Amino acid sequence: MINQAAIEEHIRGILVALGEDPNREGLLETPSRVARMYTEVFEGIGYTNHEIAEMFGKTFTAPDVSGPVVVRDIEVFSYCEHHLALMYDMRVHVAYLPRKKVIGLSKIARICDMAAKRLQLQERLGSDIAEIMMEAAETEDVGIVIAGTHSCMTARGIRNTTARTITRTFCGKFKEDRDLQRLVTEDVK
Repeated sequence: MINQAAIEEHIRGILVALGEDPNREGLLETPSRVARMYTEVFEGIGYTNHEIAEMFGKTFTAPDVSGPVVVRDIEVFSYCEHHLALMYDMRVHVAYLPRKKVIGLSKIARICDMAAKRLQLQERLGSDIAEIMMEAAETEDVGIVIAGTHSCMTARGIRNTTARTITRTFCGKFKEDRDLQRLVTEDVK
């Protein structure tokens, strides 16, 4: 459970440490705004991967599905656990091989969104989504590719605004089958 009162108190302290006056008009409500924002953008911290799979694991019987299901360009954002910096313009591509059941397509996007609502590493985000998908869709054959931009590289440090990070997580048949991998990786930018 996120403690909004504690967040407000600490944000007020950060403003003071930055040399700001938290009682000035523009900052007066900032601590409570940040606390509400953190409650929203870090909602996924309150759930395990298993709980997310249960929340969004609505499946349908589909014994005649013989090929992979691919959902591309699911847009998410997250926050880097190293700098609390925004990871943005992130696109998640999800593929899986159904085993007599398919998961609702909107549930795939919801899984990606909830897994991203944590302090994350992009690499772990891919693993988390894969783990949740394997449980929710009841298959070990899952491929996840994520392309994203990290403000810890674009807005500070090296300040390279064109750098994109691409991560791949392949499970089951996706580990070895290059054709399956291509379904998720083609045109990733």
